[in-house]
Amino acid sequence: MGKPFHILLLGAAKRVSIAEKLMACGNSRGLDTRLFSYELDPYVPIASVAQVLVGLKWNDPAILEDLERMLEKHAIGMVLPFVDPAIGVASRLAVLHPKVFIPIPGPETCELMFDKIAADAWFRSQGFPVPPGTGKFPLIAKPRFGSASKGLIMIPDAPHLEEWLRSGRAGDYLVQQWIQAEEYTVDGYVDPGGRIIALVPRKRLEVQGGEATKSITQREPQILQLCDRILASSLLRGPVTLQFLKETDSGRVLLMEINPRLGGGVLTSIAAGADIAAYLVNDFQGIPNTRQDHWKEHVIMTRAFREFYFYADNH
Repeated sequence: MGKPFHILLLGAAKRVSIAEKLMACGNSRGLDTRLFSYELDPYVPIASVAQVLVGLKWNDPAILEDLERMLEKHAIGMVLPFVDPAIGVASRLAVLHPKVFIPIPGPETCELMFDKIAADAWFRSQGFPVPPGTGKFPLIAKPRFGSASKGLIMIPDAPHLEEWLRSGRAGDYLVQQWIQAEEYTVDGYVDPGGRIIALVPRKRLEVQGGEATKSITQREPQILQLCDRILASSLLRGPVTLQFLKETDSGRVLLMEINPRLGGGVLTSIAAGADIAAYLVNDFQGIPNTRQDHWKEHVIMTRAFREFYFYADNH
């Protein structure tokens, strides 16, 4: 039996493929790899590869205390958040348990990136290009603390804007000019010392529920250079997902948001040669990572439905 390598996934739910990658990587090193996933519902696909730990909502006042019990009970060595509300929770947990490998930036950085209005202001202060906040219609209003493209509001013209402003909800949204553009996601990894290990842009070809169901890796120099600037200016650590727009007419690149966690389509970048699962295990073991810029371009990922079953006598 190898060294224990117990990973606590926060809200992994349907992330079976990346969980399988982590399991395979740990087992290939001779580690005693076990996965646990903290969920509200025991009947989620991740139960096929991990022990589901039914817990509390991310905003529950007792969430940290509950997670601390899980760390001790299951001898957890690594914690990975998979949904935006779990990022801040993981960062606070990292402060309380520095000996557990939780590859996440500090609470202040996580809170900044979770707040779209605050993040947009920081991007502007750093000179990073972002969509204009006013100007031509249509506009798009994004929930300040939203995720996965939920709750977006299109504002087609000035009368609709005036009506929406009268609703008193403007403070809960980031308003930007809608841009005709291609969407790009960059899967990145930054080691604990702040060194960039990998950056892989992938174009989103099909999207469902705010998540790419088909994407292709593309070497976009303008996006890669901007990512280097962004990560050099921040305290981001661990897996990072950066979202960009590439304007159809001008080709200019605009930063939309940054999520300090594994992206839903990270398997595309892993298949292209940037093995973020292996980078995580390396850092857990104290093995230095080297930068990987030689990933394969034009790797296409497409998704299909997969069924999971739970039976009354299967506890």
